Parts: sequence; C-alpha cells; structure tokens
Amino acid sequence: DREEREKKEKAENERANLEKDKERQRMEKDKVEKDKERERTEKEKEKEQEQEKAEKERAKLEKEKEKEREKAEKEKEKERERTEKEKEKERERMEKEKEKAEKDKERERIEKEKERQSEKKKKKKKKRRTKEKTTIPNKR
Repeated sequence: DREEREKKEKAENERANLEKDKERQRMEKDKVEKDKERERTEKEKEKEQEQEKAEKERAKLEKEKEKEREKAEKEKEKERERTEKEKEKERERMEKEKEKAEKDKERERIEKEKERQSEKKKKKKKKRRTKEKTTIPNKR
C-alpha cells in the first residue's frame, strides 16, 4: 500500500515536474517571441526614422536647388536687362551719329550751294565788267 502510494506520489511529482517544464518552455518560447517582436518593431522604427531623415535631406536639397534656380534666373534677368540697356545705348549712339552725319551733309550741301552762288555772282559781275569795259569805249 505504501509502495503504491509512493509510486503514485512519484508519478504525481514527475507529472507536476513535466507540467512545470512545459510551462517553463512555453514561457521561454513566449519570451523569445516577444524579443523577436520587439526587435522587429525596433528595426521598423529605425527604418522609418531613416526614411524620414532621407526625406528631410531630399527636401532640403530640393529647397537649395530651387534657391539656386531662382538665383540663376535673377542673374539671367539682370544680364538680359544689362544687355538690353547696352543695346539701347548703342542704338541711341548710332541714331546720334546718323543725325550728326545728316546735319554735316546738309551743312556741306548748303556751303557748296553758297559757294556755287558766290561763283555765279563773281562770274556775273566779271561778265558785266567786261561788258561795261567793251561797251563804254564804243559809246564814246
């Protein structure tokens, strides 16, 4: 009877030990699963942070690019305006030169006309004098 009871106790102890082992293994397995899950979420967070960082960097670079583009555009506009002013000055200079050349030409034409008229007068006068010289002795 005692042996029977000892056997039962032993079997009961073994069964309880097995049960404890199973529980311990189950808890260990749960712990490993939790660790894996925690590690996975940490990696996901890190990945998200890296993506956010990369996105911020990309946005920063895009902003810098836009500033450079605007700066270049302003520079281009300034250059265009400067060129336009130079062209305008050159056009005005050419216009003044043309006007001056026209005035000079007109002055020269007037001078030649005066000279021609003066020559005409001289010839006329000379002609009259010679006519007078030749006609006067005849009249006498």
